[in-house]
Amino acid sequence: MRLKDKTAIVTGGASGFGAGIARKFIAEGARVIIADLNGEAATAMAAELGCDAVQVDVGDSDSVTNLAAQAQAIFGTPDIVVNNAGVTHLPKPMETVTEEEFDRVFRVNSKSIYLMAKAFVPGMKERKSGSFVNVASTAGVSPRPNLNWYNSSKGWVITATKAMAVELAPFGIRVNALNPVAGETPLLKSFMGEDTPEIRAKFISTIPLGRFSTAEDMGNAACFFASEEASMVTGVAMEVDGGRCI
Repeated sequence: MRLKDKTAIVTGGASGFGAGIARKFIAEGARVIIADLNGEAATAMAAELGCDAVQVDVGDSDSVTNLAAQAQAIFGTPDIVVNNAGVTHLPKPMETVTEEEFDRVFRVNSKSIYLMAKAFVPGMKERKSGSFVNVASTAGVSPRPNLNWYNSSKGWVITATKAMAVELAPFGIRVNALNPVAGETPLLKSFMGEDTPEIRAKFISTIPLGRFSTAEDMGNAACFFASEEASMVTGVAMEVDGGRCI
């Protein structure tokens, strides 16, 4: 019960890594809101886990403001905000990525963190405590060809995490990031271009521990960052990648 009596919002919490994080947080005693663009999936996951759900477009200011208002009604300013929602463009040469694809990647992966900070930092400052966990990627540490603008968006997340940590530390607010390698999430096929046994084997061969990141891996790591065990940890971008970035 490392998160007993804590409250948390997990964006992109209806599936993949986000669902794993929400599941772990609830198992450790937290009260959770699953915030997801897919409202039906969020409601279904919340019913399974016994928590709350809010439909949100994390790249839209009005939608995030609505999320904050609903969170306030449910449990007040959250103790923990997990910025997990993310998208990618398909693998392709950087100059062939359309402007629409570029804007979508940065809107969801980067602007969302700005909007969530705008919505929840004031309350955390007033309370003098809080924890943000931003989901970045090994792509922001060790970029792969043909995912250029996705790589860049995740590099942005890592830098934003460190910048937030420095500015918010005097207010008792910690900010950390997780860098997973690819996992069994809705984005896996997009990362690889296509999902075949041969391509999976080739991808896994680049991971020293020989497997993808799992939702459970991410839940465990996020739980540590969000817990009091990490009370002296801020500004860290931790690989959860089986050695991929070594």
